Amino acid sequence: MKPSLALAVGALAAVILPAAAIAADAPPGALSCSGCHSPHATDTSTPPRLIGRDPAKMVAALQEFRTGQRAATIMDRVVKGFTPDEIQAIAAWYGAQK
Repeated sequence: MKPSLALAVGALAAVILPAAAIAADAPPGALSCSGCHSPHATDTSTPPRLIGRDPAKMVAALQEFRTGQRAATIMDRVVKGFTPDEIQAIAAWYGAQK
């Protein structure tokens, strides 16, 4: 393998392997959130990132989406697909991510 190719493969592995390790311990449904919510800690786009958020606040927001107390374009429908236990697990998992 040429040195430049080896370096590129090594750099790619350094990015992919930690992501795979993180994904392996994610609760069911958590990774689907990254389709809209950026998984990158430095991203400030809308919708907001979930990494490092207070789990209790996330659960409260998701319950408000579920009941219609919080305006939504899609979250009201998405959250109805999760059980209360799944919501708790997803919020705890994202809250623990840094």
